[in-house]
Amino acid sequence: MSKNKKIPIGVVYSTNQDFDYSFENEEVVETLSPEKQKLKIQLDKKSRAGKQVTLVTGFVGNEDDLEALSKKLKNFCGCGGSAKDGEILIQGDVRDKLLSWLIAQNYKAVKSGG
Repeated sequence: MSKNKKIPIGVVYSTNQDFDYSFENEEVVETLSPEKQKLKIQLDKKSRAGKQVTLVTGFVGNEDDLEALSKKLKNFCGCGGSAKDGEILIQGDVRDKLLSWLIAQNYKAVKSGG
């Protein structure tokens, strides 16, 4: 992956002085309101050395709003975690706690998986 976000992948060098690096595939994703979000909460322990994490998927929005929601959830649960690619990972099994908080904040959230 290109470290420089301004240059599209595949373009290394151009001798044309007027060459314009255009980004045709960039889309600005708007964050849906909490009432329109459909979040799934599930327990996951794959590829984590047997450790359990609570996985919140289905978030539609930009990365900044995802990080903000992740921070609120981590503060509420008092544990660590991360957010990337539309998923929020919270350490430990806190599905019931997250479900009650998300419903109180008007999110449409359901538990999925076993």
